[in-house]
Amino acid sequence: MSKAKELRELLKKDQIIMAPGAYDAWSARLIEKAGFPVVYMTGYGVSASVLGRPDIGLISMQEMAEAAKNICSCTRVPVIADADNGYGNTLNVIRTVTEYELAGVAGIQLEDQVMPKRCGHMEGKQVISKEEMVAKIRAAVYARRDPDTVIIARTDAIAVNGYDDAIDRATAYREAGADVIFIEAMQNQEQVENAALRVKAPLFANMVEHGKTPLDTAENLFKMGFRIAIYPVAPLYAATKAIAQMLAVLKDEEDLRPCMEYEVDFPSFNEMIGLHDMRSLEKSFIFQ
Repeated sequence: MSKAKELRELLKKDQIIMAPGAYDAWSARLIEKAGFPVVYMTGYGVSASVLGRPDIGLISMQEMAEAAKNICSCTRVPVIADADNGYGNTLNVIRTVTEYELAGVAGIQLEDQVMPKRCGHMEGKQVISKEEMVAKIRAAVYARRDPDTVIIARTDAIAVNGYDDAIDRATAYREAGADVIFIEAMQNQEQVENAALRVKAPLFANMVEHGKTPLDTAENLFKMGFRIAIYPVAPLYAATKAIAQMLAVLKDEEDLRPCMEYEVDFPSFNEMIGLHDMRSLEKSFIFQ
């Protein structure tokens, strides 16, 4: 079964898909090791990891596709990948979908922001017309080689035009062929609860610490009609805090030993990353 087909089968189950955000291959492997069924590749996190810069449209499609390839190559679960606004017009969307599928991605998320885009929970966003985004979704559906590849359409219209326009766009994007609808940065519980009543499609929830949308449990989100919940920045923020704390101790103490409480040890890390399995595989090709 392809990873895209596996993702579609997960969408049919009577429970929400929880997908923490990976910003590189190792964070993706840790998500898989923790038992999550899907990895979400976050553009916010990849921009931080690859460029050391904020998510304001600086990272390119090629850099994102390369990150997706690395993540898909080292994991066995389906990967949903942020594809921003498709990096241009309908023809750019076609190329983006092609490159993402070649990378092994099972689900592709496209949004209706202008270029350069912004993180969905930042200020200063702008959106393209509904008609232009509909054309992009049609292009994405046309471009996919695997009919099971899941197309996720995101609208950022709430911050620009209000909730009703976002709902109108979401409905149009579903009719254009999107498999899952993502209404970004809903501002209160009422908007979250009403989304599934007004949009007849599998819905996508974005749980961001200190973001625009109120946080909730996976169980409650599922009851309200959401089928995928992403936690895009939680692993990045956790790693950032741990690294910053360790480095502060090292700078103050000028001694590595006090830092070890913030770290896994050398043997444990080697076991987690699969060193012993790789060495065993290596030895299997050597004739005695």
